[in-house]
Amino acid sequence: MRDPYEVLGVDRKAGAGEIKSAYRRLAKKLHPDANKNDPKAAGRFAELNAAHEILGDEAKRKAFDNGEIDAEGKPRFHGFEGFGAGAGAQPGGGFAGGDGNFETFSYGPEGFTRTTRRGRGGAGGAGGGGFTGFEDILREAFGGAAGRRGGRTRFEGEDFASGADVHAEATITLPEAAKGVTRRLRLPTGKDIDVKIPPGIATGQQVRVRGQGMPSQGGTGDVLITVSVAPHPLFTLDGADLKLDLPITLYEAALGAKVRVPTLDGHVELTVPARTNGGRTFRLRGKGFPAKSGKGDLLATIRILLPEKTDADFDALMKKWRSDEPYDPRKDM
Repeated sequence: MRDPYEVLGVDRKAGAGEIKSAYRRLAKKLHPDANKNDPKAAGRFAELNAAHEILGDEAKRKAFDNGEIDAEGKPRFHGFEGFGAGAGAQPGGGFAGGDGNFETFSYGPEGFTRTTRRGRGGAGGAGGGGFTGFEDILREAFGGAAGRRGGRTRFEGEDFASGADVHAEATITLPEAAKGVTRRLRLPTGKDIDVKIPPGIATGQQVRVRGQGMPSQGGTGDVLITVSVAPHPLFTLDGADLKLDLPITLYEAALGAKVRVPTLDGHVELTVPARTNGGRTFRLRGKGFPAKSGKGDLLATIRILLPEKTDADFDALMKKWRSDEPYDPRKDM
């Protein structure tokens, strides 16, 4: 991946506001919905979001500037001396497992299945000798590739019996997350695979592709892809509901109107009643994000926008209203 500063087009001394502004501008320009005839749009948008994930986070940006992580946000390894050094290593050798529960999607002959696994909280670090025997052979065989790829492949001591799992990441758009998508990924091992990502997946969930990991004495491991859903320029995900700021004109708010509302499935028509105030939220049922219990809703919140340019007649009308029909919307505050 390119340098995140280069992707966002900002100087290395740019402030947080400059980075945020550059991201928003490029997100609108590069979003796949705005470039439907460009097959490379999704890739450029994913690269943009990956760059913003690093530079938009103060801690990650500092780590990148200090050379502690690479442009993909992965720890930079400085050797594999008995697995005792480098990011993620424990003093006794081996790599730490994660804590907490991990939800994983697996794809096989029976289709997609969903499982929840509890983290091992430091498995592989007990004892002082690191890996031995056949595990050392695997380390020699695959350690170089893992180091070159910035540590995107993680070997876990207890996985060697049935093959080592390979860990990778994929960033997809919100519409792709809602409808499902097949994405071709290059693994840290250099191998390319097609990954089917099921509908309704959320950031942090994983897709397991069985039998595509590292070979070992007892078989071949799996590939675990952690999915990230990129921010959308229009919609915000809240559980299974989608939130949207819907701009309307002053005269539409005063007189009422039928307005077009974007959804993940295309545009629909919404009737805005006369004398609708800004901040009022309309619920479009079944137009949200897919979930186990069914699709969520789309919550469209009205934002009244004045015209960019006005004339003397408009100003005169407002002054007349101020003089003839005064009212105080803040009287109860």
